[in-house]
Amino acid sequence: MAERSFAREVRSLGLGDGDVFHGEGILAVAKAMLQSGVSYVGGYQGAPVSHMMDVFNDAREILEGLGVHVETCANEAAACAMLSASIHYPVRGCAVWKSTVGTNVASDALSNLASAGVTGGALIVVGEDYGDGSSIIQERSHAFAMKSQVWLLDPRPSLPAMVRAVEKGFELSEASNTPVMLELRIRACHVHGSFATKTNRAPAYSSRRLLEGPRFDYGRICLPPATYMQEQQKVKERWPAAVEFIREHGLNEHMPASGLDTLEDIGIITQGGMYNAVRRALALLGFAQETGCTRIPIFVLNVTYPLVPQEISRFCAGKRAVLVVEEGQPNYLEQAIGSLLRRADVNAELHGKGPFPMAGEYTGEVMLRGVDTFLREVLGHNEAPDPEIVGAVDDAKRRAAEILAAPVPGRPPGFCTGCPERPVFSALKIVQREVGDVHVSADIGCHTFATLPPFNVGNTVLGYGLGLASSAAIRPHMGKRTVSIMGDGGFWHNGLTTGVASSVYNESDDVLIVMNNGYTSATGGQAIPSTRVGAETGTGASRPFTESGTGGSRSIEAALRGVGVKWVRRVRTYSVEKMVRTLRAALTGSTRGLKVIVADGECQLMRQRRYRPWFSKRLEAGRRVVRTRFGVDEDVCTGDHSCIRLSGCPSLTVKESADPLRTDPVAHVNNDCVGCGVCGEVAHAAVLCPSFFRAEVVNNPSAWDRFLHGLRSRVIGALARA
Repeated sequence: MAERSFAREVRSLGLGDGDVFHGEGILAVAKAMLQSGVSYVGGYQGAPVSHMMDVFNDAREILEGLGVHVETCANEAAACAMLSASIHYPVRGCAVWKSTVGTNVASDALSNLASAGVTGGALIVVGEDYGDGSSIIQERSHAFAMKSQVWLLDPRPSLPAMVRAVEKGFELSEASNTPVMLELRIRACHVHGSFATKTNRAPAYSSRRLLEGPRFDYGRICLPPATYMQEQQKVKERWPAAVEFIREHGLNEHMPASGLDTLEDIGIITQGGMYNAVRRALALLGFAQETGCTRIPIFVLNVTYPLVPQEISRFCAGKRAVLVVEEGQPNYLEQAIGSLLRRADVNAELHGKGPFPMAGEYTGEVMLRGVDTFLREVLGHNEAPDPEIVGAVDDAKRRAAEILAAPVPGRPPGFCTGCPERPVFSALKIVQREVGDVHVSADIGCHTFATLPPFNVGNTVLGYGLGLASSAAIRPHMGKRTVSIMGDGGFWHNGLTTGVASSVYNESDDVLIVMNNGYTSATGGQAIPSTRVGAETGTGASRPFTESGTGGSRSIEAALRGVGVKWVRRVRTYSVEKMVRTLRAALTGSTRGLKVIVADGECQLMRQRRYRPWFSKRLEAGRRVVRTRFGVDEDVCTGDHSCIRLSGCPSLTVKESADPLRTDPVAHVNNDCVGCGVCGEVAHAAVLCPSFFRAEVVNNPSAWDRFLHGLRSRVIGALARA
């Protein structure tokens, strides 16, 4: 069960000749793969390219009809390794992962794949998650394309252009015997549009039409001396073949100037993914029309690596100034284009990282200011854009600041309401009061939010599943045990081998907390090997996650014991007091060696996605339903708000006291409460105050419920009067 279902939308993947597809970019890319005769698709679900693997998993019925194999891979390296099927055999395959962090993991397999080369088309779809809204480190995929000598497509965010990039990407791969990366920005994945479809092509080879037998070619094995020849083939055969294919098939696009008052002596070269933003900026500045006409010629690099020298020099010839729109740093394209023009003796002046910032996302405002700055630098005063256009942006921001009367407060990401991981960090904060501060090696996942207030827990973050490995050199220099955090997704991704097995082998005396929430929650709730089977539809949040069904932490525990971990404890995350005791024992006990605490609690978002439909159906049917809620007794609350500092739950806030004699606000639990009980558990474990109470809200109460309610009300009323 993922964050989003495409069960309805995937029907459009069956459209044929003469039909028109209407929908989202990610579905269009999937449709293009089926039209191209793809044989197999593999990807890491925990790093989705805006739900690419979710689409394929929901479309298994259509894929099975064509004989297309879909594999959910343990990590990006496994997905890239699948492309080995295309090295010797004329089968088309696709691997899917997320940007640089995924390519980092896959780089070993990618290097070997690029060196050996391919026979069948091998397409790698990477989500270029760059910019302020990114969840990853700020790097670009371009460097990997250059390093491994694979070709990089960056199509215009238009459905026909993206579909053509997929189809031509497979052909380019086969024409040059080289893997091809297709870079999709997140916005491109969600752009809507239409295109004329073709009938899906059954793969040339599949489970329905088997290969004749295995092939062997020592020249494609990555061992010396074959590797030396493969490197020569990259630059002497594959590169020229790729450049010729790109040129012959017109993969890059020249958008000529049209209409009145064209400016042929200047031009813009842009990455394909930036084209829409460039056109919008030109339109706002009065240099283009919404219908498509532009006064300035534009050259769109739908293939950003390799460049075609003849196309670049031909576009720039006769121009006095050219703007290179390249998002991110380093400015690979600007440097390469400058070198190409010098060799071709074309003297157009290049502008790029000057009008535009050196790094950062090219948002609408950044694009508008960058294009405006370029036009002002190269055009005379009379031809420059109206300064009031950019000034209007400044005026709007100024007016907003005046209305707000203060800077807008930052809204960093944080744990969801009822998140099972929050109480673990509450417990850790409580334990550190006793044992002193400890070094905490954080990891990639929801639990990274603990580095933010109110917890501020986590000294380092090195990579997915690397929390334990990153603490290896710290404990010997710290003189005390360290705590490492790892999610169950990271555990199966590579944490079991890279962290746990290595720690056991080196006899490390540290503490590891594995957050077993049942899914790769941070990226949409995709299933992992320990996801519980037969999960209940609607259970109280207070019930242990693994109480019913199979899987859960039991699979994780078996894996831990299998690599030699002897000290393993499973603790329900919402049991803060028990978690405190277990952490204390792990940090201060006499047992040597790695100590692992499996913090067991289902992702609250995934639980709510199951629970709410179940709850609504029971309500509609008039059946009795009980909801657990927590509250704060205002008369008992002291107003010191320690509960908020140790919990940080979004449903726990403050409000003015109803008592006119009290000036300080009191704690309050709002309507977002999901009844996880963390606030009360934390208050109890930290010995804060007895102001928290638990209440059960009964919908469609029975006669017995009404009788009990009346009886309790009368007893409480009598006691209050007494």
